[in-house]
Amino acid sequence: MTFMITEAAVEQIKQSARESDSENMALRIAAKRKADGGIEYAMGFDEPDAQDSRLDLSGVIVLVAPTSTDLVAGMTLDYVELENGQHSFIFLNPNDPHFVPPKADPGQ
Repeated sequence: MTFMITEAAVEQIKQSARESDSENMALRIAAKRKADGGIEYAMGFDEPDAQDSRLDLSGVIVLVAPTSTDLVAGMTLDYVELENGQHSFIFLNPNDPHFVPPKADPGQ
């Protein structure tokens, strides 16, 4: 399974783990299909289960249950500033029919 996490997301995940005393836990990503075909996501620190896919991405252990594997394959987890001072995790997922790839910043 391919899955990516941006450097900004890695840093925020590590900071969240430190702040919640979860540094020794893995990050679980869960996904399920909604009635409109879109994908709903959940994530949090958790213990691994025997059936989980386990990925080590830049020092973050990511767990994905078999029921979510196909839905998150090829996805990128990012942490971005949506509005001035307001940051959030976003799921860039080509498996979601509502996904619109971000436009390249012309200033870069």
